[in-house]
Amino acid sequence: METNRIKVKSEFAPLKKVVLTQSEFIFPGQTENFKDDAFLSEESLNLLEGVDTAGRNYKEVFPERQRKWEKERENLKEVLEKYGVEVVRPRLLTDYEKESGREFGSCNFFVRDPFFTIGPSIIEGSLRFFHRRNEVLPIRDILVKEAYLTGAFYVSVPRPDSSEGIEAEQGPFLEGGDVLVLDQTVFVGNSGLASNHNGYLWLQSFLSHFGYEVVEVPLKQDVLHLDCALSLVRNGLMIICEEALINGIPESLKDWDKISVPYKDIAYLAVNGLPINESTYILDPQFEYIAEQLKARGITVEYIDFEISRSLGGSFRCSTQPLERA
Repeated sequence: METNRIKVKSEFAPLKKVVLTQSEFIFPGQTENFKDDAFLSEESLNLLEGVDTAGRNYKEVFPERQRKWEKERENLKEVLEKYGVEVVRPRLLTDYEKESGREFGSCNFFVRDPFFTIGPSIIEGSLRFFHRRNEVLPIRDILVKEAYLTGAFYVSVPRPDSSEGIEAEQGPFLEGGDVLVLDQTVFVGNSGLASNHNGYLWLQSFLSHFGYEVVEVPLKQDVLHLDCALSLVRNGLMIICEEALINGIPESLKDWDKISVPYKDIAYLAVNGLPINESTYILDPQFEYIAEQLKARGITVEYIDFEISRSLGGSFRCSTQPLERA
């Protein structure tokens, strides 16, 4: 057995190995399963207005945007590799997954949520949107290989309780976009769109065996994940939309230097950048006002146009999940 390389110490510890997502999405045929779209930008919603998407492949509906979408992820891969990061990719959807996805949808587009890594633990999440609940499957070969070869802890959040129907609220729901790691403290977002209190309780119970403090962060109802409102750039510096946090900044972060983002920019994923390390941050060029403040604090900014990814509700952090940040 290899020495366990699975370790995520913090959001900004040097990134050494990462899973980078693919660009596949089958729209749910049953549109009621895709109704919670309050987190999307107005432009994104307008793009779908009047378009027959039910049960169709994004590639079929928007072929030009699909090509650009795939290129965005390739550009991200190039930047990561420029900094010596090892990049692994999930497999593509099988024909069966595409076909079966015509009813409830099928996703292979944001790797952050189906699993997450805390310390030496790989944790499969429990996703609220029904069309995303099998999104971990294209990634599972990677997780199995990493866990079995290195001896990492490999666990899964209990599957959601759907005894009252697919929209039942009991969960537990716990998604990687809501999980931010800062040494022995883990922040968990809860807006009602993704993770819920039962998911937080499960994670608190599991991590208590390893000496972690788990802090629940209530979010406004149209904020999908915590990483849409809070980004830990380096020790003592964060990008934040305070208006999105119902109870304000968590106590342990109140003394940090902050770059503030207006609430209107949450839907455009302004906060969802990606630290490569404490001195380098990946950002969309649309948010030059954030970049200028990062540069003024000595941070190198790598720009990548991520327009298509952002239109689907996720950006750089959503598109990646670290296996090693130490």
